[in-house]
Amino acid sequence: MLAFVLPAMAEAEEKPISTGDLQNYVAYAAIMGMLLLFIIALLVVLRALKVMTKVMLRQQQGYTHAEIAAELNPEQPKKVKNELWLKALSLKPMSQEKSLLIEHDYDGIQELDNPTPAWFMWLFYGTIGFGLAYLAVYHVFGVGQLQDAEYVTEVAQADSAKKVYLARAGEQVDENTVKLVADAGVIDAGKGIFTQHCAACHGAEGQGVVGPNLTDVYWLHGGNINDVFKTIKYGVAAKGMPTWEKQLSPKQISDVSNYILSLKGTNPPNPKAPQGDELKDDTSAGRTASN
Repeated sequence: MLAFVLPAMAEAEEKPISTGDLQNYVAYAAIMGMLLLFIIALLVVLRALKVMTKVMLRQQQGYTHAEIAAELNPEQPKKVKNELWLKALSLKPMSQEKSLLIEHDYDGIQELDNPTPAWFMWLFYGTIGFGLAYLAVYHVFGVGQLQDAEYVTEVAQADSAKKVYLARAGEQVDENTVKLVADAGVIDAGKGIFTQHCAACHGAEGQGVVGPNLTDVYWLHGGNINDVFKTIKYGVAAKGMPTWEKQLSPKQISDVSNYILSLKGTNPPNPKAPQGDELKDDTSAGRTASN
């Protein structure tokens, strides 16, 4: 009871106790006190029943003190040896050890002729059977793969898993994590997306139509790969550039961004006049600019 009340009192000293809190503490103490009294009462009743049992056995049945003690505290039967355990281990009971003694002895030390346990023999024969089966499966019939072939298979599986991971990682790219790459596969994929969605406004070769020219060094909304990605993803509503984040996946936006940056310096015919600010750091941002 004190274990519950004392922490509450210690906490109460640190801050004022309200009337409701005080009532709760009193209720907790009362409940714990009632539980303690209930346990004590049970112990007293059990003790009284035991005493009454002794009195009744002595007066009505005429039992002696020893008989009463035996009645109230009967001896537990001795445990029988586990015959199943002995059979499983092919062991003999201690009473039969003399019949197992081998005639010879050494310096007074004798040896028991105990048979090998049945479970051990079954295990031994099982390992022989397993070895024969392994030999047949892997070396005779060639059903299973040996270590070198299994290594090749696991490497191929790892490559497949890597491609899946990279594909998923590509779908998690955004304007902060997008990277400039020169991979031909990425550029080709971006070109297909550009032709389908962007050529109408920027021209088939990026020379600019309604939208600005994407092949020069002048840019309206930044000069790196992150700006390209951001412009395509969110668009520029004030200038008629739509947002593409719902039509294209992050990987597709990354691909088309890299393709756009690959158009710099291609000098297509009939380019649109420059718009925006010139990209000063032309060398470092060559393929990292956007309109």
